[in-house]
Amino acid sequence: MKPTLKIQPLALAMLTAMLVLAGCKDASSPAGKPPADEVSTALDAGAKAEKPDPLLVSVAADFGADIKVAPAGARSVSDTLRVAGKVDFDEYRVSRIGATVTGRVIEINVRLGQQVKVGDALAVINSTELGQAQLDYLKARAQADLQARSVERARQLFAADVIGRAELQRRESELAIASAEQRAAADQLRVLGMSQAAISRLGNNGAINSVTPVVSTVAGTVVERRITQGQVVQPADALYVVADLSEVWVTAEVPEQQAALVRTGQAVDIEVPALGARLTGKLIYVADTVNPETRTVTVRSRVDNAGRQLKPAMLATMLIQAAAVERIVVPAEAVVRENNADHVFVETAPRSYRLTPVRLGPEGGGQRPVLDGLKAGERIVAAGAFHLNTERKRKELE
Repeated sequence: MKPTLKIQPLALAMLTAMLVLAGCKDASSPAGKPPADEVSTALDAGAKAEKPDPLLVSVAADFGADIKVAPAGARSVSDTLRVAGKVDFDEYRVSRIGATVTGRVIEINVRLGQQVKVGDALAVINSTELGQAQLDYLKARAQADLQARSVERARQLFAADVIGRAELQRRESELAIASAEQRAAADQLRVLGMSQAAISRLGNNGAINSVTPVVSTVAGTVVERRITQGQVVQPADALYVVADLSEVWVTAEVPEQQAALVRTGQAVDIEVPALGARLTGKLIYVADTVNPETRTVTVRSRVDNAGRQLKPAMLATMLIQAAAVERIVVPAEAVVRENNADHVFVETAPRSYRLTPVRLGPEGGGQRPVLDGLKAGERIVAAGAFHLNTERKRKELE
C-alpha cells in the first residue's frame, strides 16, 4: 500500500502544472480573439466573398466604345409560325373520269400532260351492255307506239258503240304501262352516257351503236391515266384524272399548341425550295378538328399557278403571321450570344452592367421580342453590347 500513496501526490503535481501552462497560453492571447484555425477559415471565406462576379462588368467614363443605355419597351408583335407543308391539287378543280358502261377499251386518244376541254373524247369503249340497253329502248318504244294506235282505234269503236268503256280503259292502261317502260329505257340510256339528242336519233333511225366515248367533264391537264388498250373497264373504275392547275393549294400542319394563333383570312408567305421563290397568299381553310395521330391542325392556302411552275406534291414551308400581341422588345444589336444562349446587359448602377440570360423570339424589323428574362422598363445596353462583352471577358481572364 505504501507505493500507491507515493504515486498519487506525483500525479496531482503534474496535473496542476499542465493546468497552469494552459492558463498562461490563453492569457497571452488578446481577449476574445478566436483560435488560429478559426481565423484561417474566416480569411478563406472573405477571399471567396470578394471574388468578382464574372457576369458583372464596370467601365470607366473614358471607355473607348460608345455605350447607349435605354429602357426595354413594349410594342405589338406578330409572331411568325413556320410549318412544313406541300403543294396539292385544288380539289374543286380535279375530276376523276371513268366509263359509264362496262366494256372493252378499243381506242385511247390522249396522253399524260395533254390539255383537254370539256367534252373531248379521252378513250373509246365497245360495250355489249350499251347495245342491249339500246335494243330494250327500241322494243319499249315500239310497244308504246303499238299501244297508242290500239287506244286510238278503241276510242273510235267506243264512239260507234261497238265496244264498251271497260275495253277502252284496259287499252289505255296498257298504253300507260308501255309509255312508262319507254321512259325507263330512255333513262337507262342516259345513265349509260347517251345524250338526249343521241336517244332521239336512235328512236328515229333504229341504228344500234355499242361504241361509246369516255369524255372529259372538265377542262384541264391529264395528270393520271389508268387505262390500256384492250382493258375491260367498269363504271366504278377511275380511268383518267384531269386537273385544272391554274390554281393550286398549299396545305400545312400546325401543331395543336399553336392552333389558336391561326384563323381564316390570315396572310401567309410560302417558301418553295424547289423554285427558290417566296409566294404570298391567305389562309382559306383552318380545320375544326385535330388529327389524332399527328396532333396537328390542317390549314390551307390557295395560290395562283398560271405559269404551271408549282407541281402537286412539291415541298413547301408556310410562314403564318399570327395575331399581334403586346410584348417587351429589345434591339437586335443589344443581344449577346453566349454559351449557345441569348443575353442582354442590364444596367445595375451607373457604368455597371450585368450579363442577363433571356429567351427571345425571331427578329422582326430590327427588334426581337422577349419571351422571358426581362421586365418592361429595365434599362439595357441598346448599343455597344459586343464591346462591353469583350471587356467583360478580358477582365474575367485577368
